[in-house]
Amino acid sequence: MNFMGMIKWVVYSLVIIGALNWGLIGAFNFDLVSFFFGEMTFLTRVLYTIIGLSAIAYLITSLQERSEATHCGC
Repeated sequence: MNFMGMIKWVVYSLVIIGALNWGLIGAFNFDLVSFFFGEMTFLTRVLYTIIGLSAIAYLITSLQERSEATHCGC
């Protein structure tokens, strides 16, 4: 696996973790991240920030891949 493939895998994994956490919050009012790392501790805030940045990175890479696929006629 190349470096970009590994980065995409990490970003995708963090987006899934964030989505699952929001699903748990919505369905059961249970915040999994806060459960493991504490209620708004420094580590929790850093993790939330990293997950949010991963969502932005995932969006950008998805749009780039879609654009490349459109241009090459795939």
